[in-house]
Amino acid sequence: MNKVVLVTGANSGVGLALCEKLLDEKLLDEEVQLCLGCRNMQRAQTARSALLRSHPSAQVDVLQVDTSSTASVLRAAQEFKLRYSRLDYLYLNAGIMPNPQFDVKAFFHGLLNGRVIGMLATGSGILTQKDSVTPDAFQEVFATNLFGHFLLFRELESVLCQDGQTSQLIWTSSSNAQRSSFSLEDVQHRRGSQPYSSSKYASDLLSLALNSHYNQKGLYSSVTCPGFVMTNLTYRVFPSFPAFLWTLLMPVFWLIRMFTNTFTLTPLNGAEALFWLFKQKPESLDPYSKYHSLTSGLGNTYTQARKMDIDLKTSEVLYEKLLQLEREVKRKLQDQQETKISTGFKIIEN
Repeated sequence: MNKVVLVTGANSGVGLALCEKLLDEKLLDEEVQLCLGCRNMQRAQTARSALLRSHPSAQVDVLQVDTSSTASVLRAAQEFKLRYSRLDYLYLNAGIMPNPQFDVKAFFHGLLNGRVIGMLATGSGILTQKDSVTPDAFQEVFATNLFGHFLLFRELESVLCQDGQTSQLIWTSSSNAQRSSFSLEDVQHRRGSQPYSSSKYASDLLSLALNSHYNQKGLYSSVTCPGFVMTNLTYRVFPSFPAFLWTLLMPVFWLIRMFTNTFTLTPLNGAEALFWLFKQKPESLDPYSKYHSLTSGLGNTYTQARKMDIDLKTSEVLYEKLLQLEREVKRKLQDQQETKISTGFKIIEN
């Protein structure tokens, strides 16, 4: 029976590289149906066309989904269930880091205390962001990176959890997921300057809670880190930096890679752990570990499990908070629908 795979953020660097890895392994010809979940349908169609040019017999579909929008997530889930009767792999890869700012003072401080390579590899302490608010009144990073994915999973639960079926949730997290950036009293990170780090740490916590509640239903959740990948997000950290200078800096990054294996640099290398998890038996995976894409100094890619700084108690509290938020969102949507119906009847009566 064909495996059905849905990848959110599939037209991004790492997301598209994952799809390419699956195609290069010739897994899609007969075994897998791939659905590209993207916010921008023009880019989604471009990505689909590129994949089909090199693998014309592959089964590749597109689905419009914007994880920052509650309405978009609910529509996408309903559309997916009309198309497919099952879902084997849900890659929760869509994400944003809005308006990243480089803290020059923190960078030079890192140079002095010898922590600069680790800071560059994770972004910890040197990247801050200015968040915004969505039309649904959520913090945008929280909604895009975490809550939208949680809501999508909940809406797709019926096709993920079926008798005799083992399914996987695979999150794209980050080594920038820091406990110090996250607070249960402020899960949307309204009062901080590290919303990206907070959202990624929350995804680590949530994955643990989902394993606790869903393993008995055959659903397993894992988190990955792509490492330091050169993408448009990286370039936006220095918006005034000419593109050719990034090219000139590549030898420096390759040199740094001799000292830290987290400098994966290319999206294809960054997708290594995502693809590796596709081939594993989920029952054998450690829910307390994050699976990192790593690259040796000679350019060889591999996956390594590293323990996360998470605990079950905190993860359960977050899970309950998200369930409560889900209930509030659906109650609000129901009230809006009832108001529209009531208004419609009044117009007809008049």
